[in-house]
Amino acid sequence: MSENLPPCPRCSSEYTYEMNALMVCPECGNEWVPGAGGAEETGAAGERVVKDSVGNVLSDGDTVTVVKALKVKGSPSGIKAGTKVRNIRLVDGVDGHDIDCRIEGFGPMQLKSSVVKKA
Repeated sequence: MSENLPPCPRCSSEYTYEMNALMVCPECGNEWVPGAGGAEETGAAGERVVKDSVGNVLSDGDTVTVVKALKVKGSPSGIKAGTKVRNIRLVDGVDGHDIDCRIEGFGPMQLKSSVVKKA
């Protein structure tokens, strides 16, 4: 490549490429507008965009499916892969937990968007 492209603001990978008006990182999947000034991915209204494990954009009220078995503290059994979670809310949680939900049999909890897929 003859042109100098900026590294990924999320993972600092040097293997970024241009796709139309966006810059894309093939290692972490981050997409951003060059010169936007922020490492956090934002939408048109300046809101944070939350994507599931396969890249679908999530929004409040969506139904998602858990894609891998999760251990739950204080519970002898965890959450099985394939469990449907209805009516999620997107929040700024702790340690990357950006989905607030209620799971049948477990009650209210927070999940990471990287372990769910939009149903």
